[in-house]
Amino acid sequence: MTGDKSLGGWRVLVPRGGKWGDGVAAELRTHGAFPVVAPMINFASTDDPDKLSAALGELELGRFDWLVVTSATTVDVLVSQRIRVPEITRVAAVGETTAAALSLAGYTVDFIPEGDNSARGLVKEWPHSDIRGRVLIPQSDIAEPTLVAGLQKLGFAVEFVSAYRTVGVPVDDWVKRDVSGGAIQAVLVTSGSIARQVAEQLAPLPDSVVVACIGPRTAFDARAAGLPVHVIAEERSAVGLIDALIDYAENG
Repeated sequence: MTGDKSLGGWRVLVPRGGKWGDGVAAELRTHGAFPVVAPMINFASTDDPDKLSAALGELELGRFDWLVVTSATTVDVLVSQRIRVPEITRVAAVGETTAAALSLAGYTVDFIPEGDNSARGLVKEWPHSDIRGRVLIPQSDIAEPTLVAGLQKLGFAVEFVSAYRTVGVPVDDWVKRDVSGGAIQAVLVTSGSIARQVAEQLAPLPDSVVVACIGPRTAFDARAAGLPVHVIAEERSAVGLIDALIDYAENG
């Protein structure tokens, strides 16, 4: 669908910055939209660096059978700490985006869920022949307990460690005015953290604003935060989210 004007004239709020935000903005432009990039979350160092360092030290010594990585931000932490994952430790990634970040950083990825790129999907699709040993899960300090609980239920000895903190970023006043005034037609919601920031900073949203969520779990979090949900992408990717918004724009 690249190159069409399905979103011609739409101003779309992209509440994440960095490479992801730039890539989404570029893709939106190919469909005639005007992206408004306004990061609403950022990442900071963990409050307990000693605990993180100890866990990563055990990882490098080969004391974990699996390392489970749920975001590219965790990959950045591993790279910044110059962590080498030993060959005896296998690596699982929640989704293709995280897997790509791991591969780009030089880490071998052994398992990616095929059907559902989420914590639930990873637990559901985990190979039953590989349920043994210790698992390390470095995540955000506000990560949902879904993954830890799910892998524990399978029979793993799971250790969670806070790898970084997710913090809110205030948007500029003009962004708030454009949203409240109806000058922005859609908001992309890519995580529960984003949903909560949108609700805190921009609600109540005008009825004309379309809220597009990247997958059912994010849609659930958005509704829990008090947001309406109009679009749910079946594929948990930037392209899938934009395609779902285009389908809504074309078909209502």
